[in-house]
Amino acid sequence: MRPRLLVFSLVALAAVCVGAALVYNLPPVHERLAWRVARLRSQVFYALNPPQEVVFLPEEQNLLDEQALIETIVQATLNALPIPQAAAPSPLPSTGTPLPTQPGPTATHSPTPLPSATPTTLPGQVLLNGLVHDYQRMNNCGPATLATLLTYWGWGGDQYVTREYLRPNHARVDDKNVMPGEMVDFIESQTGLKALVRVGGDLDTLKRLLAAGFPVMIEKGFQPPHEDWMGHYEVINGYDDANQRFITQDSYIMADFPVPYPDLRGRWWRDFNYVYLVAYPAEREAQLMELLGLHADPAYNLQSAARMAEEETAILGGRDLFFAWFNLGSSLAALEDYPAAAQAYDQAFAVYTDLPQAERPWRVLWYQTGPYAAYYHAGRYQNVISLANTTLSFLSDPILEETLFWRGMAKEASGDLEGAVADYNRAVRVNPTSTAAAAQLQRLGLAP
Repeated sequence: MRPRLLVFSLVALAAVCVGAALVYNLPPVHERLAWRVARLRSQVFYALNPPQEVVFLPEEQNLLDEQALIETIVQATLNALPIPQAAAPSPLPSTGTPLPTQPGPTATHSPTPLPSATPTTLPGQVLLNGLVHDYQRMNNCGPATLATLLTYWGWGGDQYVTREYLRPNHARVDDKNVMPGEMVDFIESQTGLKALVRVGGDLDTLKRLLAAGFPVMIEKGFQPPHEDWMGHYEVINGYDDANQRFITQDSYIMADFPVPYPDLRGRWWRDFNYVYLVAYPAEREAQLMELLGLHADPAYNLQSAARMAEEETAILGGRDLFFAWFNLGSSLAALEDYPAAAQAYDQAFAVYTDLPQAERPWRVLWYQTGPYAAYYHAGRYQNVISLANTTLSFLSDPILEETLFWRGMAKEASGDLEGAVADYNRAVRVNPTSTAAAAQLQRLGLAP
C-alpha cells in the first residue's frame, strides 16, 4: 500500500501545483499577487547581494580641485549659445567643445525674440480640480501619474491604457521605469494633446503654471520608511502660500497629498534636476510659452539648469552634493558638451563613493542615463560597459532596456559586435517599443 500511497501523494501534489500555477496566472489574481512575489524575490536577492556595497569607479577619471573642475567644464557650454543680455549670468572660464551658435541677424531677417514671462501678482492659493486620482499598480507609478495628469484635459483613459504603450511588457512586474521623454511621445501620439519637458524648475515657475490653469507633473526622489532611495512621479495641481505647501496627486500615497515647499525644492526635486512636464492643448501653446519666458527655449533652459547645478556644487554636501554634480553632468550632456559632462559625472561618482552606504541612491541609473551618453560620446567606452555592468548587477534579471542599449553601443564601438547584438536584442525583448535598440539592429541588417 505504501508505494501506491506515495504515488497518489505525488500526483496530488503535482495537481495542486499545476492548479496553483493556473490560478496564479489568471489576470485578476496575477495583478494582485505578482508584485508580492517580485518583492519577496527582490528582498532575497538584495539580502544576498547588498547593492549599497557596490560602487562604480571610472577608470579614466581625473578628479581635480572642485573649483578648478567647475572652471574647466562650465563656461564653454554656458556661453556656446547666446543668452539674452537681460538674463545673462556673468561668464565663467572653462574649456570644452563649443556648440554651434545660432545664426545672427541678416539683411532680410531679424532674430525672433524669446518670449518673456509677464510679471504678475500670483494668488496666494490655487487648486485645479477635475483630475482623477488612481493608485498605482506594481511599478506603474509613471503610467498611473501620467493618466491622472491627462484626465484634467478631458482624456478618458487610465493607467492600464498608458501602461500598454509605456510598459508593453508589463507582465514583467519588475519593469522599472518610464522616462519623461517616453511620456511626451505617448501624449503627442495618443491623446491629441501636446507636451514639453524642462529642467531646472523652481517654485515660482510651478505656481505661475498652476495659476494659469496648467497642472504640472514632476519626477523626484522618494524614500518610504524602511526602503532605499527610488524615483517617483507626482502631479502638482495646487499650492497654498499660507500653509507653505503644494497639493499633489500621489499614486503611491494618496490623492490631494500636501507637500511642504522646503521638502520639494529643498531636497527631493533636486534628485531629478528639477524636471517638470506640462501637457496642454495646442491652442494654448502661445500662452504656455509666454509663461515659461526664456525657458521656452530648450537651450537656454539647459544652460540655466547647468548654472543652477554648478552653484549648488559649491554649497551642498552629502547625497545632495552627489545630485548637484550629477545634474550638472546631465545638463551638459543634453547640451552635447560630452567631455565636460563626463568630468562632472566623474565628480558625482567620487562623492557617491564617500557616502555612507545607507545614503547611497544606488537605483539612480534606473531612471537617468546621462552618464552613458556622456562617457560614450567622450570615447570612454569601457566606462560605459563598467557602469552598465554595475547597474545591472543590482538586478536578478537584466531588464533595463536603456542600460542594455548603451552597453551594446559601447561594446560595438569597442569591437565586440556579437556582444552588442546580444544587448540590443535583450533591450528589445524587455521593451518591444525600445526603438533605439531596434534601430541599431535594423542598421546592422538584423531587424527584430
